[in-house]
Amino acid sequence: MDIDDIAPPPKKKKSHELGQDLSKLSVAELQALIGTLKGEVTRVEKALSDKQSSLSAAEAAFKRR
Repeated sequence: MDIDDIAPPPKKKKSHELGQDLSKLSVAELQALIGTLKGEVTRVEKALSDKQSSLSAAEAAFKRR
């Protein structure tokens, strides 16, 4: 078997793309999308908070006196 014979893993289908036409989604799909996006916002906010904490700690450690 050659490396070229191995198929790449299938790509995950995006559940939503920014700017996507929402008129084709059902009420249930729109509600599910809202839940997904709220979860993503929470994840991004946590990442931001973690980075801000790290930055504050670094600034405190290297603060000139």
